[in-house]
Amino acid sequence: MNIIETLEREQIAKLNATRQVPDFQPGDTLQVNVKVVEGERSRVQAYEGVCIARSGAGINENFTVRKISYGEGVERVFPVYSPMIESVKVVRRGKVRRAKLYYLRDRRGKAARIVERAETAEAKTARIEAKAAKKKNAKTAAATAAAAAE
Repeated sequence: MNIIETLEREQIAKLNATRQVPDFQPGDTLQVNVKVVEGERSRVQAYEGVCIARSGAGINENFTVRKISYGEGVERVFPVYSPMIESVKVVRRGKVRRAKLYYLRDRRGKAARIVERAETAEAKTARIEAKAAKKKNAKTAAATAAAAAE
């Protein structure tokens, strides 16, 4: 492995420590919370749409999200590890058989629908277990904080 790949992996690990990027693929409906700077003020803006492509690798990985805003198609390309992205949430998982969904650009309304992917039993149990573990960790953290406060 060369030096550049090593540095990229270190940067990705550092960025993943601060915020977790969920596992998503084209066809999934995403809600991307983007930091918007207007003059001296900054705020978080939600951008929700269908992921139509993922490209690049490593630190240079991008994904394209398409939404219809006031009857007009709007696409935005986000770098996965950009500091301007506060969070990415998978709203709905889509079932598609392509890696690039550029054909959705020519379709409107019901023709542009994507079938929802059924969740497997293993994925469902893993999701429930992860939720329970997160809840348990929150309780222990709260108990530790309460004990430290006394």
